Amino acid sequence: MKDVKTRTETLRRIIGHRVVDGKDAAVVTVSQSYPTDADDLWDACTNPERIPRWFLPISGELRVGGRYQFEGNAGGEVLTCTPPKSFSATWEFGGGMSWIEVSIIPEPGDCARFELSHIAHAEGDHWETYGPGAVGIGWDQALLGLGLHLDSGAAVDPAEFEKWSLSPQGLSYVREAGNGWCDADMAAGTDPETARERADRTIAFYSGE
Repeated sequence: MKDVKTRTETLRRIIGHRVVDGKDAAVVTVSQSYPTDADDLWDACTNPERIPRWFLPISGELRVGGRYQFEGNAGGEVLTCTPPKSFSATWEFGGGMSWIEVSIIPEPGDCARFELSHIAHAEGDHWETYGPGAVGIGWDQALLGLGLHLDSGAAVDPAEFEKWSLSPQGLSYVREAGNGWCDADMAAGTDPETARERADRTIAFYSGE
């Protein structure tokens, strides 16, 4: 899988906080630039025929107020949509509620940047145990799939991607992604030892160790 390390190193990762429904929430933001225009990137992220080519099969109504469901994963409600710039939605999984905000940002040289913020209340043991990489690594993998789809226009074979994810190269990708989220965690003010410990737990989880 070409340029995987380069893709990992060029991701931008930022950790922030905001108040949602009167409670503190962590904001985990990841973004990646792609060699395509904003209209094509928007279509890849919102067209129900293209989304399964790099992420998961999706059903429902992709409109404001409509509900969607990813096969075997999260579902929710589309809250806002401003084509071809941004959309937001709830992210409901395992009885929990969080939110996603997606922006498509034109860049020089016929490129465009995909930026996703995953917002969740930073409460309970999960955040303290695993930190931002718990959702961050999963989104890193999704953005990798998006890049592979945009490179060829073809669908990413889920079976082949799963096989690759368990290969030495795939496990190295998880470690690089986890280390990147550890750095972002420290940049956000987390004690380095704490950031390292919870990044290691998350890497172990994704690696099946």
